[in-house]
Amino acid sequence: MERLGVIAIVIEDRKVAVSVQEILSAFGEIIVARTGIHDRERDESVISLIVKGTVEQISALTGKLGRLPDIQVKSAVTAAKETK
Repeated sequence: MERLGVIAIVIEDRKVAVSVQEILSAFGEIIVARTGIHDRERDESVISLIVKGTVEQISALTGKLGRLPDIQVKSAVTAAKETK
């Protein structure tokens, strides 16, 4: 069952940006929207994603991102709806 969710990614060191992009590209089929900003003062970046996929797909994405160094990842996913 597909769920709608949001993922926030904080990149504390830009050296991992290429790895982040590779992972996001690999999961492109579940990414509905993406926005990002770079805080030059703190030299940190934030990417927010709207995703639509199974819990397993979303967990796989956040898990791969979370294993990268200098990255913080948080997610929220809608609850399963009862079928009528």
